[in-house]
Amino acid sequence: MGPRTGPDRATLGIIGLVCAIAGFFVLGIVLGPVAIICGWLAMGRRWNSGSVPALVAVVLGAIDTLLAIVWLIGTATLGNGMF
Repeated sequence: MGPRTGPDRATLGIIGLVCAIAGFFVLGIVLGPVAIICGWLAMGRRWNSGSVPALVAVVLGAIDTLLAIVWLIGTATLGNGMF
């Protein structure tokens, strides 16, 4: 199988962008890494591909993941539990 070109990369970039935006509202811990992976694959595993949706997907996916981890750590502290 050869390298992805044209519509395949554009589709992966858009899918990553949608996952990144949706990750701000639900399941950021899952959708963030998915957005990063889709964006990275859409860029052809290079930073200089020039695909704006793919780059935005990687950046927003990283922010989603970081916010989800901070939120999980914040809810796991003592005193916020059921008892």
